[in-house]
Amino acid sequence: LWDIAELHLRLSEYSYALKYLDRARKIDPGSPTTAMLSGWAYYGLDQLSDAIAQWQKSQQMAPNPEVARLLAKAERDEHVERGFHEGATNHFILHYEGGTRPGLAQQVLGRLDEDFATIETTLGYTPPEPIAVILYTNRQFHDVTRAPSWADGLNDGRIRVPVQGLDQMTPELSRVLKHELTHSFIAQMSEHRAPTWLQEGLAQWMEGMKSGDYAHLLVDMYDHNVFPSLSEMEGGWTGMNGRNAALFYAWSLATVEAIMSNYQIWGMRRLLSDLTQDQSVADAVRDALQTNYSDLNAQTAQYLRKTYLQ
Repeated sequence: LWDIAELHLRLSEYSYALKYLDRARKIDPGSPTTAMLSGWAYYGLDQLSDAIAQWQKSQQMAPNPEVARLLAKAERDEHVERGFHEGATNHFILHYEGGTRPGLAQQVLGRLDEDFATIETTLGYTPPEPIAVILYTNRQFHDVTRAPSWADGLNDGRIRVPVQGLDQMTPELSRVLKHELTHSFIAQMSEHRAPTWLQEGLAQWMEGMKSGDYAHLLVDMYDHNVFPSLSEMEGGWTGMNGRNAALFYAWSLATVEAIMSNYQIWGMRRLLSDLTQDQSVADAVRDALQTNYSDLNAQTAQYLRKTYLQ
């Protein structure tokens, strides 16, 4: 039952996972594994108090550092969001601080629903559960997420965006929402195995960004062999400074543009699907696109020259 539940959890099918975990709980009410997995499911369903209760139970029976980290995060979320207002659509559960104007909250939900339909059509995928979205003051955002100063949004399974001072939708907020929502689709399609360069490149591409402003710099860096390494860009970026982050974002976008140009959306869908297999990112690139990192870099530089420098 645990294996089946964990499969549904990896697919972000939290309600289905709970059905199997409820059966497992009847068989062995004192199982720390059942409690741990139940916490994961409840957190995915945006039921924080239930997630906290399950993770506390799991920790009491069998302390685990990863569960302790998840529990602390959920408790921090619950503390900050206590007293927040809520709104919802079929695809989203919105939490917003009392100072946020209700009109803005409704505009956020409306824009997210529009973006959901666009991304769903483009990527050919529908997330199985509603996605949690939290609107913060600037201080709350950085206190809760501990994101770097250059971050204007975060998606760790829940979409987190600072909106302090806004009373209506702006182009910048609209851009951030679509960017962060794209992360939810990518993470779920790839079972949370997509590398950061693909996550950030595709999220930028989906919001309509282009590499033109960076094309000269990126091609020059490629020609002098000082461009960012895709293997280096697979992991987290939150610890880097703003300048390096900007270069990573720019090369990621250019790489995704090249993939879309050379392999079309079907190649991107294959890549996201192949990432769910037990293999490296480089192997998934090879299987889905019939290329390797070195050739993909060369294709990216060639794309930039052809598209923006001629």
